Amino acid sequence: MKLNELRDNQGARKSKIRVGRGIGSGKGKTGGRGQKGQKSREGVSIAGFEGGQMPLHMRLPKRGFNNIFAKDYAEVNTGAIQKAIDSGKLSAEGTIDQAALKAAGLVRGGKDGVRLLAKGELTTKLALHVAGASAGAKAQVEKTGGSLDIPVLVPAAEKAAAKKGVQYKARQEKKASFKA
Repeated sequence: MKLNELRDNQGARKSKIRVGRGIGSGKGKTGGRGQKGQKSREGVSIAGFEGGQMPLHMRLPKRGFNNIFAKDYAEVNTGAIQKAIDSGKLSAEGTIDQAALKAAGLVRGGKDGVRLLAKGELTTKLALHVAGASAGAKAQVEKTGGSLDIPVLVPAAEKAAAKKGVQYKARQEKKASFKA
């Protein structure tokens, strides 16, 4: 075989049918849509329409909801981290954070950080900086002599209450200065 003889397998590349290009093409005039009616027109979207009968997606009962305040964690197991260290994809030196795990291909996404789970066995001493960890994962990291750095998050309600108290005191002091 020569370079000029390289080509795809037969049928690997199929060009799309150009409709409405004359009766000789076999797909001319109506372009395979039949004659007249809603489906022959352009811009018709009737997926799920059942001719006036209540559509299936509306007949079925609805359950649950999507929590818009749910945290989005990238989950990683201790066994996966150990496997990456053994294969050389991840270095055990220094602190292992979300960026290091992402570079090693262990996590994707995780808008709110990484959560460490205890599936698998951890044998290397590690310093991890993660958003959260299960009790089993914490125990595994501590058993190997490693350390877990989990930032403490103050709930938004507590922050707002603290801020409100400060603003209230400032207003009271300002009022007192006018009276004096």
